[in-house]
Parts: sequence; structure tokens; C-alpha cells
Amino acid sequence: MIRILAAVALLLPVAAQAQVRVGWCAKTLSAAAAPLAVAQKLGWFGFTVQPVPMAGSTDCVKNVATGQVGYAIASIEPLAIIRPQGVKALNYYTAYQGNIYGIAVPEGSPVQSIADLRGKRIGVTSMASGGVIVARALVANAGMDPDKDVKIVVAGEGAQTAALLRSNQVDALSQFDTQYALAIAAGAKLRMLDNRTIERFPSNGLIALEDTLTNKRAEAVALARGYAMGTIFTLANPEAAIRITYEVYPQVKPTGKDEATAIADDIRTIEARAKNWRLEAGGVTRWGENSEANYDAYIDFLIQQGVVKQKVPTNELVTNALIEDINRFDTAAIQAQAKAYK
Repeated sequence: MIRILAAVALLLPVAAQAQVRVGWCAKTLSAAAAPLAVAQKLGWFGFTVQPVPMAGSTDCVKNVATGQVGYAIASIEPLAIIRPQGVKALNYYTAYQGNIYGIAVPEGSPVQSIADLRGKRIGVTSMASGGVIVARALVANAGMDPDKDVKIVVAGEGAQTAALLRSNQVDALSQFDTQYALAIAAGAKLRMLDNRTIERFPSNGLIALEDTLTNKRAEAVALARGYAMGTIFTLANPEAAIRITYEVYPQVKPTGKDEATAIADDIRTIEARAKNWRLEAGGVTRWGENSEANYDAYIDFLIQQGVVKQKVPTNELVTNALIEDINRFDTAAIQAQAKAYK
């Protein structure tokens, strides 16, 4: 076992810089950062990764475009919007093969479908969140005008979201899987509306400028490979991954809870994300593989709803050029290490 993992480690290139900044497209880190934490703890990157919290995927993509961060784990919608403006960036590793977004309402709400949201307030984590774009698309798909028929407002994250729901300041949410888990942990009782329209579409992935993928290819591969290995470890042993996350990113550990409760809540957060990490969610066979058919169908949907104005060729949004190198590791060895981890 040790020899196998040592061989894996030899595949990791030495980075040209000591620290790599990666946009984290929410204001706070959560247990969903476990793949980064695990890879950092176990030395799978070969360098230090610094997650940089941002308000949402729109801000993440803008910060990649301006070079404030080298990479971001961002959703594809903002990239499809900004690419025609001359931003030459690509998603080179799909982290969430299924769509993490969707509309939720309080458990007792009379709202039964997206069409029932006419005149309602939809809460997003921030106006820079991909949840804004998704909400607008789903509202338009239901035959409404997102500029006139609903009001999109900021509901924050976790406990703040739960408080606004309890006080009836928002009627519905357009957030994402782990944020819903955090809101539930804070006392919210939620019911998802029919999500079949978008659930098959891919969501967030590692985005970088084309120049970065060319000039820092080894670094980009090492970052994605470490993330993939961390994902496999987390799926195999969520509790160990959460404990590692608390160690690497202490700010993730909830306050005001005993450890057992905190871990149980964060396991539910991991479980909320896990179905979208898995390869079968995108019908792919390699970690990070970008299904061009799925992306193309998603962009067509966003164009049909008027939230993306210009068709961008899929090969200008995603690339599989690094996927073979990213997948040079032993999945079974990582799973075994995770299960044995103390």
C-alpha cells in the first residue's frame, strides 16, 4: 500500500511557486472543501493551495480573468457570459458532474411549482452567485419574466438564510446543494421543487486562463489531480475527510456545537454534494472529464431562456486536454487509504 501511494506521489510535479490561490465561490468555506483539505494534508498537490472565498461564481470568473487568482472552482454560466468579452478562460476539470443548483421552498409553502413563484421573493447567497442566473433561467422557462414577475434578493448563507425564511422575508431559495444542507442544519425545513429541467447539466469546475493551462500546465494538472484524489478519499471516508478539513481549515468547524453534532451535520453536507461529485452524474468515466454534449445542451438551455445572449462553442468553454494526465493515479489505493485512515 505504502509503495503504491509513494508511486502516486512521484507523479506530482514540483510547482514553480509555493502557494496557489484558488477561488472558492462562496463567502465562507464549508465541509464541501474537503477534497482540497485532504489533498493539502496528504501532500498530493506538491504545493500549498489557498482557497480564496468570494461572493459567487461570477466574482470567481472575473478574478480569474484579472489574474487575482490563478484558478477557481466556478460554475459555467458566468464563463459563458464573459467569454464573448474576450476572456480566454476554460473549464479544464468538471468537479460537479450534476447540477448543484435548484429552487427550494419552505416545507409548508403553498408553492408547488416554479410557475407558482410569480410575485415571490427568491433568495440567493449573493448577487454574484450562479444561483441568480439559474433562477432567472428557470423562471423564464416557466413562462415568466424574471425582471418583472419575481424579485431576486440576497438571503446570505446557512443560518442567515434560515432566519430570513423563518421571518418570511424570502419565499423561496435559488442556492445550491451544500448551502441547503447548511440551512437545514440551522433549522430550516426545505422542500425542493422539480429540478429535472437542469439536474443533468454540469455545474462547477476548475477554471483557468488558457495561458495558465499552457504556461503552467504541470501546476494545473497537479491541482486538479490532487482535487480528484481528495474527492475519492472524501467519498470513501467522509468522517475522516471532515476531521482533516477541520485541521487544515479550522474556520470550517462549526461553533456552538459539540464535535459529534458538528461532524454529523457536516457529513450531511458532504452527502448533499457527493451525488454531484460522482462520475455517473455526468455519464463520464474519468475524474474531471468534461462532457461536451452536456455542456452544449446546458448553454443551449440558457440561451433559450435569454440569460446567455450569445452562443459560445463548447470547445471555447471546456477542454479535456489535461484529463489523461490528471487521472494518473490509483483509485483503489486511495480508497483503501481513506478507509484505513485514523
